[in-house]
Amino acid sequence: MLQAHEFWLFFSASFLLWITPGPDTVYILARTLSQGRVAGLLSVFGVSAGILAHTLFAAIGLSALLATSALAFTAVKFVGAAYLAYLGIQALRAHNKLAPASVTAFRRRSQLFYQGFLTNLLNPKIAIFFLAFLPQFVAPGASNSSAVFLFLGGIFVLGGTLWCLFLVTSAASFSSAARSDSRLSGVISKVTGLVYIGLGLNLLRAKL
Repeated sequence: MLQAHEFWLFFSASFLLWITPGPDTVYILARTLSQGRVAGLLSVFGVSAGILAHTLFAAIGLSALLATSALAFTAVKFVGAAYLAYLGIQALRAHNKLAPASVTAFRRRSQLFYQGFLTNLLNPKIAIFFLAFLPQFVAPGASNSSAVFLFLGGIFVLGGTLWCLFLVTSAASFSSAARSDSRLSGVISKVTGLVYIGLGLNLLRAKL
């Protein structure tokens, strides 16, 4: 059973992690600035789904494989980095003028969601993080440890999602203004591509 003081300790630590800028924050803001509010929102839900998947993997022990197998960790790392590089190249090759939000919402909803999902699912650093972070708040040998693990993971995902939704809302107004300036929108598209490639290169530096 999770004690009240343990929960609040977990919540406080999680809150600091939510508001600390990281790869997910950069990815979501880049999406929002380059493609608008709808793209940002879909990316948030995709990223959150990826984190939730890692929570489930950690709870059933699959993430332990990445923590103990250098081969598995490296394989997932390279696939994830290649995928981010692919997204970056796509953004660099995109037309200078940013796509209208209505087009994004109508044609690419599922694609934007799954891209956000895969960027997290293919990041072994997140799996290792959950294996290191969540067990600190679960009593060793507890009969309901899996349930507590999933509960804490769900709280972490929910809080992170709400924070990222706030960031998207804040960035969307700037994105809307950028759409009326073709030169600025072109710059944002190129910077977004470089950001994705940078995230991929950063992932390649990850080690067990």
